[in-house]
Amino acid sequence: MTTQTEATTEPQARDPKWWTLAAVCTGVFMLLLDITIVNVALPDIQTDLAASLSDLQWVIDAYALSLAALLLTAGSLADLYGRRLVFVVGLLLFTAGSVACGLAQDVFFLSIARAFQGIGGAAMFATALALLASAFSGRDRGVAFGAFGATTGVAVAVGPVLGGVLTSGLSWRWIFFVNIPICLVALAIALLRVKESHDPSAGAPDWAGFLSFSGALGLLVYGLIRSGEEGWGDDVVLACLGGAGFLFAVFLLVQWGAKHPMFDLSLLRKPTFNGGLIAAFGVSASIFSLLAYLVLYIQGVLGFSAVQSGLRLVLLSAMAFVFAALAGRLTEKVPTKLLIGPGFLVLGVGLYLLHGIPTSADPDSWHHLIPGLLVCGVAIGLINPPLASTAVGVVAPQKAGMASGANSTFRQVGIAMGIATLGSLFANQVGREVTDGLAGTPAAGNADQIAAAITGGQVRRVVEAAPASARDRISEVATSAFVDSLNHIILIAMVLAFVTGVLTLILIRQRDFVVHGGPPRAETAGEAGPAASDAEATPDSGTDAAVLSGAPVGAPHAGEQEPGKHLP
Repeated sequence: MTTQTEATTEPQARDPKWWTLAAVCTGVFMLLLDITIVNVALPDIQTDLAASLSDLQWVIDAYALSLAALLLTAGSLADLYGRRLVFVVGLLLFTAGSVACGLAQDVFFLSIARAFQGIGGAAMFATALALLASAFSGRDRGVAFGAFGATTGVAVAVGPVLGGVLTSGLSWRWIFFVNIPICLVALAIALLRVKESHDPSAGAPDWAGFLSFSGALGLLVYGLIRSGEEGWGDDVVLACLGGAGFLFAVFLLVQWGAKHPMFDLSLLRKPTFNGGLIAAFGVSASIFSLLAYLVLYIQGVLGFSAVQSGLRLVLLSAMAFVFAALAGRLTEKVPTKLLIGPGFLVLGVGLYLLHGIPTSADPDSWHHLIPGLLVCGVAIGLINPPLASTAVGVVAPQKAGMASGANSTFRQVGIAMGIATLGSLFANQVGREVTDGLAGTPAAGNADQIAAAITGGQVRRVVEAAPASARDRISEVATSAFVDSLNHIILIAMVLAFVTGVLTLILIRQRDFVVHGGPPRAETAGEAGPAASDAEATPDSGTDAAVLSGAPVGAPHAGEQEPGKHLP
């Protein structure tokens, strides 16, 4: 005889919505894992493919740019043609890009393949939460978003270590090949078990906005990266920056007059929404962009392996994971601005503690990084959980998808611009210090080549290749130039964190928060985005545990999206 419990449990086990959760979590786990493990593999990629610093910048920025440019457009396509279809296409593109990355024989091909990963990533990110929102309701929706948040957190935590293990034990190529079996599982589930969903009132994508925004971003980042090689006065650099400004102005005009704009400019009337955009940009442009250069220091100057580097970065990701859980609970009692603003001030303190790295190639010098990494991890944990509420918690429900997508886009723009700008400043200072340090020595004629190798993290290789008579001098100059330049960009990231903290404290306002289009109310965690009740559940603040990747967060209910818009 079948008991009541057995009768209710068995249908739940066959319920297709749980397969939707499995497909989404598997696909997003693959995305976040791949993003977080790339940093520790950069030195090996640099060595194997003879890449320069600008090449390494493009390895990261090609992904961030394509993701930022396509995120909102991919959501519109998903609403129009089907979210499951776009999710599956994203899976295929991301996996094809991963295979191409693993097979790359030169850094240009690797960067192109990374761009394809970004296109696939945009399709998956833009539809992941929308698929969950359309499949789940009530208490089950809270469970689903909680599982999604846990998945992103696990991917962030294990990424650096797994990346180090794969890179050190096999090859950097396996950080991309590992995606293949994960994708096959997600693809099989999506095709066989996930139900299709659309927005019957969806409008056509804003192609003019997409093209102008993408062009502006591409020219801006290209100009910033090139300035590190040719200087800020280079004609091509100036032309790219000017062209970026022109296309961005075109984008604003297109959005102003479009019937179904990619980004509704009226959202900028909310100071809290603007504060959230600044925070999303600031956290990515500061600490997350800086991580790539810290890895080059840990491996290229101190001589640690990829797995050893990954273990050291766990100090940051573990603290971020722990304090994100704590901050998620605090959002029920503490106003959003009193978590985000002070969080950035704490981040500034953490970056200050990172600053002052000793000019030494002694592996024990890494101990200097410990306090700064720990404090930066605490700050990330405080900032990210309430950040989603500055987008979805201050706009009407029908605009929540667009608002959340804009916040996520600013994260990726922050990564792209941060990597490019910090890298250019880093490269320029290394070049100056190497030229000055080697002046009057036989190595002065090769100063440009030496500086280029140093900026790519090849300090130890430069020293080993130097003639015995000049080795001590070159070692001193190379180590000093790299460390001084690293300290310089840490200082810039610190200033950015403090400025962002002050701006968010000024802009994020309690009265801006609304619940489901209702009147302004006193701000609590449940009223700042993630809903307090099961019936109103939006993604739990834990979904922002994808902090190391800049993954999108926040989504309104199924069926609440504005015509022509999406749930990213």
